[in-house]
Amino acid sequence: MIRIENVRQDRGTDWFEQTKVADAPPNDWDERGDENPVERLENPLDERADKCPAALATLVAVTYGRLVYWIGERKIILEKGDFLYLPPHTAYYAKSIPSVFHEKYVVTFALSEDARRIPLFGDAEPAHARQGMYEWMIERLRTMQEEWSEQTPFAALRAEAILCELAVLWSRDRLREPAAPSSTRMAERMKDYVASHYRERVTKDELGACIGRTPNHAAALFKRVTGQTISAYVHAARIKTAVYLLSDSLLTVAEIAEYLGYRDVSYFQRIFKRTTGRTPTDYMSRKP
Repeated sequence: MIRIENVRQDRGTDWFEQTKVADAPPNDWDERGDENPVERLENPLDERADKCPAALATLVAVTYGRLVYWIGERKIILEKGDFLYLPPHTAYYAKSIPSVFHEKYVVTFALSEDARRIPLFGDAEPAHARQGMYEWMIERLRTMQEEWSEQTPFAALRAEAILCELAVLWSRDRLREPAAPSSTRMAERMKDYVASHYRERVTKDELGACIGRTPNHAAALFKRVTGQTISAYVHAARIKTAVYLLSDSLLTVAEIAEYLGYRDVSYFQRIFKRTTGRTPTDYMSRKP
């Protein structure tokens, strides 16, 4: 169905990519004609640009900063939380914004006809969206990139499975009506609350009080906007911190589990393995 060609994470302020030489896009920074406050974008035919095979499809997920893609006459500015799908044979030029640091995950892959059963992959036009399940999807991409770069056994098969899962969820999300701005704002307030209290027990009663709604309303709204239950979202926030602590601190597995609010170390290890596909000990062994 899908054959992964490459999974990478880009970081920096000086990045270029294009599928083929095309007419130069306009030099303006935004569509209002305002000048770039830093400097005007350079000519897109810069020889330093990486060449991405046009026959491959591409998925881009931005985790920090800003960058710009030109697709024909269309200019798309990507920021943290944005996903971009480029079908095969899409001619584009892309680059980072001068002096603006950015991070993103990029997956390039070949599609079979069978893969086009997934609506996202069946489209001939590029797709751009902000994902409600952004944090969860980024964690899946992080796992994919780590296993790909470390050549973990069966990493390609798992990468294909993760990519299909992400594409299906994106396709499903496009069938739903967009969340009302008020609902999105309330969901962001609840996410902020979780970010400040994820080491504690977070309940729907607390989130309901946070947004001035009933507990059941808060739980349903949270699931509808983020695609995750409250408990799943809290676990994901804890495990994200655990990955950092296991790799960059001197704390033991038991100490990290306790710090994150897990009283039972074995339960923490099960949640960690289920989320990342690895044991905490695996991460600790990668310390420099």
